[in-house]
Amino acid sequence: MIPARLHFALAVLLGVLCLVALMTGPVVVTVQDLWRLMTGGGDQRLSLVLWEIRLPRIVAGAMVGAALALSGAALQGLLRNPLADPGVIGVTASAALGAVLALFLGLATVWPWLLPVFAITAALLATMLLTALAGREASVLTLILAGVAVSSFAGALTSLVINLSPNPFTLGEIVLWLLGSLANRSGADVLLAAPFVAAGAALLLSAGRGLDALTLGEDTAATLGVDGRRLRLMVVFGAALAVGASVAISGAVGFVGLVVPHIVRPFVGYAPARLLLPSAIGGAVLVVAADLAIRLAPTTQELKLGVVTALIGAPFFLHLLWTTRRAMR
Repeated sequence: MIPARLHFALAVLLGVLCLVALMTGPVVVTVQDLWRLMTGGGDQRLSLVLWEIRLPRIVAGAMVGAALALSGAALQGLLRNPLADPGVIGVTASAALGAVLALFLGLATVWPWLLPVFAITAALLATMLLTALAGREASVLTLILAGVAVSSFAGALTSLVINLSPNPFTLGEIVLWLLGSLANRSGADVLLAAPFVAAGAALLLSAGRGLDALTLGEDTAATLGVDGRRLRLMVVFGAALAVGASVAISGAVGFVGLVVPHIVRPFVGYAPARLLLPSAIGGAVLVVAADLAIRLAPTTQELKLGVVTALIGAPFFLHLLWTTRRAMR
């Protein structure tokens, strides 16, 4: 009963945040203005601001947050490790490397769909490498070390691409994109990433039953009819699709997949399947709220979303690492 109430509460919170974000900005929109626009009246210039500028940014933020948090919850269930997260274990950095290559080679300009394809491919390779390095019974330390290795290698290759970039405009675009942002996102960007995110989310949500069985051990899960290899492939491919497409639309945004499942988990218990959907909604809430805070911040230059989530997530990660270390004593 609690998950249903939690789903409803998170959905209402997300709806309220989206409405506030839609009405907030340099041009203030009242409830009356919004109603007139929705019924076909009102100022058409205001309509352009709402539907062409603000709404795609809000939808992109909700989609990115849901994808990252859902991927983090699924990876934690698969690896049976509370510190698994696309950002912490290097999947986000690898997806960023793939997208940077598409930008560097100019392929994203000619064929926009190659940006998510490159990001997804790199995320897939990183996830497969991580599972091979960490092993099936990975400890917290092993997982972190494997993630550091993957992330460092992806970061080094990204730095190499930036170093070799001959075009200062391309270089500036890559650097700003790596900081993560939802500014200037259009409906075309959302439509480009949405099919990949939807496919990844479908794979991750359908893996819930297998992740529940996996908490009992791989042998027990096998006796319950769970195909361990198929389950790993579903989570790996699902996370790669969701994270890769998210990075392609927003740049590198970290720690969402770590913070949200840990906040939600006490309300749903420790069954991975019950954690997936609330984490997705909670991730959407977090990113939409963070982006709204960025828009309201009294700064001369808009902060980057990846910077804000890192400022939130890094201390949270250190706290989790400290409490996990104490629990292992």
